[in-house]
Amino acid sequence: MKKYLLKPWAYALTGALFLGAGVAQASAVPEKAQEKSAESQAVQTQVEQSSADKVAEQRKKITEDAVAAIEQTQKALQALNDGKTDEATKALEVATGKLELVLARDPKLALVPVDVSMVTYDLFADVDTVKAAIKEAKDLLDDGKVQEARSLMGNLASEVVISTTSIPLATYPDAIKAISPLLDKGETDKAKLALQAALNTLVVTTDVVPLPLLRSQHMLAAAEKLAENEKRSEEDNKKLDNLLKAADEELKLAEVLGYGTKKDFAPLHKQISEIKDKAAGGKGGKGWFDELKAKLSELF
Repeated sequence: MKKYLLKPWAYALTGALFLGAGVAQASAVPEKAQEKSAESQAVQTQVEQSSADKVAEQRKKITEDAVAAIEQTQKALQALNDGKTDEATKALEVATGKLELVLARDPKLALVPVDVSMVTYDLFADVDTVKAAIKEAKDLLDDGKVQEARSLMGNLASEVVISTTSIPLATYPDAIKAISPLLDKGETDKAKLALQAALNTLVVTTDVVPLPLLRSQHMLAAAEKLAENEKRSEEDNKKLDNLLKAADEELKLAEVLGYGTKKDFAPLHKQISEIKDKAAGGKGGKGWFDELKAKLSELF
């Protein structure tokens, strides 16, 4: 799960992406979204649950005192805009008290989360379509058609983005404490600017979870259960083969989208091929997926 740091806020749209959206009419890219494989659809619920679990894990770190500190800061700013200086002063006192409680629990804490959000970008396109889009974007850039290339490249993502907004405890508490002296001097305008500046220091840490990797992970988990059964039916053998092929395709999609390098993915493709050979003729065994799962987890 790759991490990025954004300041002060991150905004995004949610939705399904397909490469025909917004591209030139003469484009070789399909105008309609492509259907996902049956294997991909089969693990969709698990993928969504995994994403929800990651968000829930982040939300556990949110403290009521930290949230209250932000709410009181915003309340103080609104009160000043309404000309209610006394109300603003009280709100700032509450905010300061809440921040002191947070620091008392863990003086070494650098960031304290106050909000977590999740945005999903789900790409409805196969590997060949993505490759065609990348080539077309390169050609557009070569022709100086930057905005057309930008429109096309903007859809080249298949990921869950988890954004955590946090208070920077090294600076925010002191910034809030510095507001009251301004109010005591009657410098309301300076206090407003200082409050807004403090709010603008909130930090957004963004975790990016590539959906092709997540789907591949769940497909391989299902395939592993089948591979361990040495008494598989013909139907099970076919299902196992389809799962391995679909997982490999998801890895190829992740690779072409840039969620890792060719060097990262080469061992994964090789191991899937080796598992296919081991499972040929209905053979079964345990431990076949251990190295594959370990290497895949390194990409998250």
